[in-house]
Amino acid sequence: MAARRLGSPASRWLRPSALLFLVASALLSAPLPARALRFDLESGHTKCVSDEIKVNAMAVGKYHIVGPDPNFPDAQLPESHRISLRVTSPYGNSMHYAENVQSGHFAFTAAEAGDYLACFWAPDHKPPVTMGFEFDWRSGVSAKDYPSVAKKGKVDMMELELKKLEETIRNIHEEMFYLREREEEMQDLNRRTNSRMAWLGFLSLGICLSVAGLQLWHLKTFFERKKLL
Repeated sequence: MAARRLGSPASRWLRPSALLFLVASALLSAPLPARALRFDLESGHTKCVSDEIKVNAMAVGKYHIVGPDPNFPDAQLPESHRISLRVTSPYGNSMHYAENVQSGHFAFTAAEAGDYLACFWAPDHKPPVTMGFEFDWRSGVSAKDYPSVAKKGKVDMMELELKKLEETIRNIHEEMFYLREREEEMQDLNRRTNSRMAWLGFLSLGICLSVAGLQLWHLKTFFERKKLL
């Protein structure tokens, strides 16, 4: 049943070895899963991360402060090690906000297409404090936790990889439609711009001819008063 999802009528004649080869090729060519970002945040300063997300795409994020001593990662963090976070949409709508926390997570479905912005800042301290910070932000296909899906649904590895492959193909298909819509919007914008430029050109030509006619009329009346004509 999963093999028929490949869509092509020719897939009915694919041998199991050929199917395995196609799946393996797709998995090897797929990008590696994204790792969490890790950076230093100084008190009194702000850092921002942006991610382009499509409409109706899922986005999930996790963040936490790293302990000052790497040998004891589970040690209790100092009270000064706290940050605030705000995630905003391309039109400035707040998707997530947390204040003076040491860790947290968020999840939302994008209602707007464009660059979503996540900004972190730490309260000002005297003397300044620098803290390590990890941020893991995923969207689209990478936002789905396939291992947990496989565990809950009791799916074998072959079917799991086919589900991932199917989701990737669907994501590429949606991306192509999105790019086609953007192309149509750009073509419509070009047509409107060309139309306005044409009207502006005709208007400029009309103004120039009107000014030239007024100048000729003024010169004619001037010469007639001076009895030069």
